[in-house]
Amino acid sequence: MLTYSPEATLTNSLPSSLLFENVTEALGKVPIVRLNKIHSVCQHHHLYLKLESCNPGGSIKEKNAAYLVNEAEKQGLLLPGGTIVESSSGNFGIGLAIVGATKGYRVMIVIDAKTPVTMRRMLTAYGAELVEVPLSAADAQGSMQVARMAKAQELATNIPGAWYPCQHKNPSNTDAHAIWTAGEIEAAFGGAPDAIAIGVSTAGQLGGISRYFKKYYPQTRIIGVDVAGSAIFGTPRHPYKMTGLGLSFVPPNFDPQVLDAAYSVDDGLAFSVCHAMAKQEGMLLGASTGAIVAAALADAQSFTQPQTMLLLNPDRGDRYLETVYNADWLTANNINILQNSYLTEAVANLSPVPLNIVTKN
Repeated sequence: MLTYSPEATLTNSLPSSLLFENVTEALGKVPIVRLNKIHSVCQHHHLYLKLESCNPGGSIKEKNAAYLVNEAEKQGLLLPGGTIVESSSGNFGIGLAIVGATKGYRVMIVIDAKTPVTMRRMLTAYGAELVEVPLSAADAQGSMQVARMAKAQELATNIPGAWYPCQHKNPSNTDAHAIWTAGEIEAAFGGAPDAIAIGVSTAGQLGGISRYFKKYYPQTRIIGVDVAGSAIFGTPRHPYKMTGLGLSFVPPNFDPQVLDAAYSVDDGLAFSVCHAMAKQEGMLLGASTGAIVAAALADAQSFTQPQTMLLLNPDRGDRYLETVYNADWLTANNINILQNSYLTEAVANLSPVPLNIVTKN
């Protein structure tokens, strides 16, 4: 098991917590920053963003990657010189590529047409090989996820010594966050915040963090966030531009019973919050963070007593410079960036998905 605070091997004035044997041991050393200007609700409630974008490769999924690779090695599923194969829209693939680079594994990532150019360049920079699934394999709503997973399974079956972690279905995908991320939140708050807002995705983060807090701090509300058009919450499916959130199926690790609230946020609102965060809070963050912040702001408005909320920021914004932060791309996709009172009104109009719909799905 990885540790975030290994004993120092050098003698100097730096604290031992800043000395690591390799890049994977630096995971989790990220700041938690209060939001102040994005919305007036921040003056009454205390909203803190855990900047997992400050992990070495820029995302929270590096934790899953490091944990699952270590476990695969322990179980003999991944041997020296082996190949890691995964289906990923970017962040988990980058995490695996980082771990593969430090440990000497070949890494193959199955992508599709929605994978941004920046993500592709980052993956190849870390040494990953890209296998692209054609658009003809998309389902009726334009999702490529099932086709990508099938291709990853095919590669893993046919390549000797290959291992397919399958983040979407791996029951251990939650463990890194139950062990590490939840503990980091607890340490930062000296206990627990009133609420934690988490993007659903493959349900690794949601599953792990909720497992810990429901056991030790059951009063903490768990807020799940997804993109509108995704299948996870049982709301109507339709195409969406978001990457990092949304699936065409309900992931096995998703347990709707852990949710105290669920929000489905459309691309336009999520991307608008991203732009406002950069201009008003000085943080250039990923697309899913916009959805998570929007949901937390909307949720906080329903409370009269001050709430302390932890929001999980999955990744940084450099991955989205050609999409979310590109005016030409936004125009081509008919996405209007809301500002000022229009953004405030959109947040005010964001209602939670009824939990009876979520639990029936």
